[in-house]
Amino acid sequence: MNPWLGASFTQQWLHKLLVVALAALAVVPLGAISLLCIASVWDASAWLGFWQESLSSRLWLSAWGMTLWTGFASTLLAYGLCAWLVSHSFARPLWARTVRVLGPMLAVPHAAFAVGLVFLISPSGWILRTLSPWLTGFTQTPPWLTSQDPWGLGMVAVLVCKELPFLLWAVATQLQRDDASQRLAREMQAAQTLGYARRSAFFRIVWPQLAQRIRWPVFAVLAYGLTVVDVALIAGPSNPPTLSVLAWQLLQDSDTAQNIQGAVAGWLLAATVAALAGGWLMLGNLPWLRTRRVLGARGLDAQSNTHFAAKTASILFAGIYLAVLATLLVGSFSGVWPFPAVLPTNWNLHAWQAVWGSSSSVRTTLALALVSTALAMAWSLAWLELAPQRWQQTLRAMLYVPLLLPSVLWVVGLHQLALQLQLSASFSALVLAHSLAVLPYTMIVLQPAYQGFDVRYASVTASMGRSYAAFLLRVKWQLLRASLFAACAVGLAVSVAQYLPTLYVGEGRFTTVTTEAVNLASGGQRSLVAAYAWLQWFIPAAGFALAAWLGRPRQFR
Repeated sequence: MNPWLGASFTQQWLHKLLVVALAALAVVPLGAISLLCIASVWDASAWLGFWQESLSSRLWLSAWGMTLWTGFASTLLAYGLCAWLVSHSFARPLWARTVRVLGPMLAVPHAAFAVGLVFLISPSGWILRTLSPWLTGFTQTPPWLTSQDPWGLGMVAVLVCKELPFLLWAVATQLQRDDASQRLAREMQAAQTLGYARRSAFFRIVWPQLAQRIRWPVFAVLAYGLTVVDVALIAGPSNPPTLSVLAWQLLQDSDTAQNIQGAVAGWLLAATVAALAGGWLMLGNLPWLRTRRVLGARGLDAQSNTHFAAKTASILFAGIYLAVLATLLVGSFSGVWPFPAVLPTNWNLHAWQAVWGSSSSVRTTLALALVSTALAMAWSLAWLELAPQRWQQTLRAMLYVPLLLPSVLWVVGLHQLALQLQLSASFSALVLAHSLAVLPYTMIVLQPAYQGFDVRYASVTASMGRSYAAFLLRVKWQLLRASLFAACAVGLAVSVAQYLPTLYVGEGRFTTVTTEAVNLASGGQRSLVAAYAWLQWFIPAAGFALAAWLGRPRQFR
């Protein structure tokens, strides 16, 4: 309860009106976008035409099958690796070291990581260069398909490497409170005293509780893997493409009938995400599956100690990120680089000079990131401060609409809303699109911190005669500043990574480092692509580093 809120009738009504205005600022555009997405396929003939074309052409079925394979396989692998790593590092020094390196990994955008990994594992990449010709005997680039392969393995590798840190971070947020982590550790120790091995105790006691709490992050990973477009364009298969890429190609067509079929494909993606998430939830609750999983974990305890393997896997995983970033950095300065030379024979600044020549894309990226993050943070703080708990619970699902809808559907609604507001192809429309995309992530970071704040600080401050503004600036936000700056860093990274909203709502008139990196990835300018991809990582990484420095605990003499 806010002790500064007066009991007069006028003050209470002003407070309610302010809360309603805040809710309208978010609910109205989100609801309008959702309705416009529904209206885009409110035509039975569109569904009939889509069904007939699907029956006559195997392209749709192949694209849908590729989407199911890449999305579900990457989610299952990331989930399994997350459980395996946590089982070996929980309540050990390895867990603290793992958590410390998650921030730099999360700062790497998906598209930038995809570009770097493609450069690393391609037939002319660093891995094969270091092994040739002394081991492989190759003196020329072999005709291999290591990315955009017809099996989607390259896309699965990119998604697993990017989603595993996110799931580990979701687990870390559940264990950041000492009482929660210590309680789970005591429960696991109690199970070990009853004769269970460490891994059996972990999978019987700890992991069922953690898995229940990270269900929504897992569903977000599943939805992203099934609906992602930019990663599929860079590292995904091309024949057939994923269903999200096929829908995006149809939405770019000038024919209205093709646009409607693209929207129908987007709703098919949404139905697929909902069905797989529901199936995941039901299978996870089956007792026989839990028992089978536990017995499998218990059987592994009879083998040799795999703690060394977990440490090696963690180091290897961090090494992949370092190798990807090093590949991008070296590639951005490379000139002539014949195969199988490990390093370029010619170094130049041509790529960075080209980036500097088109510095408008960097300025647009920074402007959109800063403005959209500031707007999302201002709304989130005002909402968490003023809205009652029941309002926050009621509107939580609406605030997460940008995460639940497939990106191809989301940009359709965004573009339609921008057209109706006469803001299409304007900077204001891009700010609106980026702010709505950043808002769910700032709420995800800030809401647990606000819920865990001790409200007695407010009563003590009010009893000392200090104002509400002084309480926020001198007490509450000082205690929560680590979470506040972390939310700003996350919002900055989300805005920088926006590809489809920038391309679609901006109608090609605005370019950012992400749109340049994705659009150039299919070309032959390797150094220029590496420069834009490295810059796409550097901006969020600088934001995370600045947030960590500003949010460090205060030290008193």
